[in-house]
Amino acid sequence: MPMRSLDAQIRGKASAERAATEHEQAPSEVTGTTSSAMRCAPVTPLRSWEIFVFGAAALSLLLIGALAYRVVDASAKDDALVSQSHEVLENLERAHRAAVSIESNSRAYVITGEVAYDEARRAVIESMRGDLAALQALTVDNVAQQRRIPAIERLLAERVRLSSTAIALYRSAGFAAAVDATRAARNFALTRELDAALLTMREEELRFLARLAADSRRRVAQTRLLVILAALLATLIAGAACWRVYRDATRRRVAERALRHSEAQYQSLVQGVEDHAIIMLDPAGLIVSWNAGAERMTGSRAEDVVGKSVSMFSLPEDIRSGATDDILRLAAVNGYHHAQGIRIRANGTVFHVSSTFTAVFDAKGALRGFSVISRNLTQSAEADAKYRGLLEAAPDAMVVVDQSGKIVLLNVQAEKQFGYRRDELVGQAVTNIIPVGFAERLIADGGRSAAEALAQQIGAGIELTALRKDGSEFPIEMMLSPLESPEGVLVTAAIRDISVRRAAENVLAHMEGRYRGLLEAAPDAMVVVDQAGEIVLLNLQAEKQFGYRRNELLGQKVTNIIPEGFAERLVADGLRSAEEALAQQIGMGIELTALRKDGSEFPIELMLSPLSGADGILVTAAIRDITARKSAEARLLQNVAELNRSNEELGQFAYIASHDLQEPLRMVASYTRLLSRRYKGQLDAQADEFIDFAEDGANRMQRLIQDLLAYSRIGTRGEERRELESEVALCHALMNLRGAIEESGAVVTYGPLPTISGDETQLIQLFQNLLGNAIKYQGSGVPLIHVAAVFEDGKWVFSVDDNGLGIDDQYFEKIFGMFQRLHRRDEFEGTGIGLAICKKIVERHGGLISVESRPGQGSTFRFDLAAA
Repeated sequence: MPMRSLDAQIRGKASAERAATEHEQAPSEVTGTTSSAMRCAPVTPLRSWEIFVFGAAALSLLLIGALAYRVVDASAKDDALVSQSHEVLENLERAHRAAVSIESNSRAYVITGEVAYDEARRAVIESMRGDLAALQALTVDNVAQQRRIPAIERLLAERVRLSSTAIALYRSAGFAAAVDATRAARNFALTRELDAALLTMREEELRFLARLAADSRRRVAQTRLLVILAALLATLIAGAACWRVYRDATRRRVAERALRHSEAQYQSLVQGVEDHAIIMLDPAGLIVSWNAGAERMTGSRAEDVVGKSVSMFSLPEDIRSGATDDILRLAAVNGYHHAQGIRIRANGTVFHVSSTFTAVFDAKGALRGFSVISRNLTQSAEADAKYRGLLEAAPDAMVVVDQSGKIVLLNVQAEKQFGYRRDELVGQAVTNIIPVGFAERLIADGGRSAAEALAQQIGAGIELTALRKDGSEFPIEMMLSPLESPEGVLVTAAIRDISVRRAAENVLAHMEGRYRGLLEAAPDAMVVVDQAGEIVLLNLQAEKQFGYRRNELLGQKVTNIIPEGFAERLVADGLRSAEEALAQQIGMGIELTALRKDGSEFPIELMLSPLSGADGILVTAAIRDITARKSAEARLLQNVAELNRSNEELGQFAYIASHDLQEPLRMVASYTRLLSRRYKGQLDAQADEFIDFAEDGANRMQRLIQDLLAYSRIGTRGEERRELESEVALCHALMNLRGAIEESGAVVTYGPLPTISGDETQLIQLFQNLLGNAIKYQGSGVPLIHVAAVFEDGKWVFSVDDNGLGIDDQYFEKIFGMFQRLHRRDEFEGTGIGLAICKKIVERHGGLISVESRPGQGSTFRFDLAAA
């Protein structure tokens, strides 16, 4: 039951007590007079007209009694209807809380993923269904309300469906999809429709209560009229029969009867209220009466507290400071006083309470005591603390205003933004900080209520001018939203200082003619940043690339879209100015990671350039999304890795295959040579030729396998690189080729050769293959070969010159491939792998090999190796 109604009932009781006091005072005077009269005159028999008058009056009293009974019976029925209507209001409130709880629990589940929120949501849904069933039963005799319930059930069912959809999306499609679902426009529209439907039913119940109250007042007036008639008739009876003797007694009985009736109603009302503590105090603050709600709230029974000071439930420090006495004194002076505070239960636990102290005076204005109505605010305080925490965490200034335009709450950002301490603003008019445009938006007029006035502003970004404590003005953007509270609808205003944005707009206006067209025409995202790291300008490509609208980024930190690596490049330090810091980045393609509005990251390439502006040097950043390039690079690296792996596997296969082939091949070659030694000349000439073919084939196969093994070992069996003398490696190669050199009469010369870093075994193989080819591919003359080395571009370039047959330029690339031969096997022996081995050795050492040649003029093979 609302506290105002309870207070009215208690004030009614006080009026009844004042009436009783008047009746108690009047009889004593009248009784004295009557007794004196009776002593002066004898008692005479009643006359017939007096009997007639008395009888008529008695009959009239009976009629009045019957009418009074009807009034009392109607009052009892009205009380039942009032109770039922209050239950309807409570069910409507629970339905509203259930809708809010379903939405908040589903959002909490989507944000945290904790199953407890979904379970809480399901529990609320079950409870809500019971409340709707109860609401249906309570309004069964109200056709208008019955017609409204299906709409509310439909809206609540849709609320349940939307929350279930968001949770299902979270489980199937992830957080982003679920958040989009919870932010859908239908969610907000549904909230408005549900609030409107519940408000309509609530207003209907309140109108019904108002009608009941009007009926109650009418019956009270009727009761008063009946009492007056009864009193007049009693007076007539007393006057006709014995007006001196019975007048005061009759009035006393009537007053006592009215007082008892009022007391019974009051006690029934007070004891029936369980969610409010209702207490009567004497003028000294001692407890006189104690209802069930007070016992439930404090845990103390009436017999344990009646006659004791109400301060027994106060905190020790409040008792020492006399806080309770101060409250009673203020209530006595002002008629009532509202207070909130912490109280102590009988078991020692504490609770937060809101109390209204009302002074009760008698007819002469003397203080008779106090009525106290208290409400437990513990849960409300916890919710308020949570709301305050959210308010303090907001990045914008947050100001909560009541409908009279007074500030009731603000956060630390508001203190910073307006330059006031919190206690300097709370309770002050909002026009002190926003002189024009705010309060007017909350005012009701002939065409709209205060709620409608606020509803027209919800969600709109309102640009106004604010005033700091020092008198300076600054531009703001304000967003309004309603906040339900026990005191009515409050208004929460989110206030953002848009000075930077306005400055950006001014910069934009200044640059519009000469720069805007170029900026918008740029194919890349273009963002202009001041030296504080705040965005002052951007183009359409930037909006598309980052997913923000332009006004969402202007004035914001560039770190919102490029978290790391951008702002740090503009920072001055002890070694450089901001201009020098920027100058070091000009013209460089800087690869960073950017952040879209939806939280997704993507790679960018950033090019910075300075821009002179009215406020100093600005920075223009050309930002290119390189996602496709990065993907291509990743694919290329993957392909290279796969190619390397394939080559390695191929080398391993070649090595294993060649190694495994040698054993059976050695057996074939051995038996072929054995056949040649034992049976050559003993068979016919054709058999000898066949044996020679087999022996030659086996030998060539052995050389081929050995070359394959050598080729495969280059990448897998190489030695660690170290410093070595290339001349020593060349000498080893010449020693290995000594037989071929002596047989051909070749002349091999070389100049000074350097120290290099490499694999000695492979370097010997390299020289041996190149020199062997120079000796082999020779005409009729003596082979002349020269080896030299020169230092070029940080590397040693070796050359091997010969005077051999030469090579046509169309075969320069072909000769370095596997199994590539330019001559028939009967002309020159070989496997076609030697130069492929040379190429692989040089590439393993990080170099390149090439050839220069002309047919008949010899060849020059060049390769480069790293210096030691």
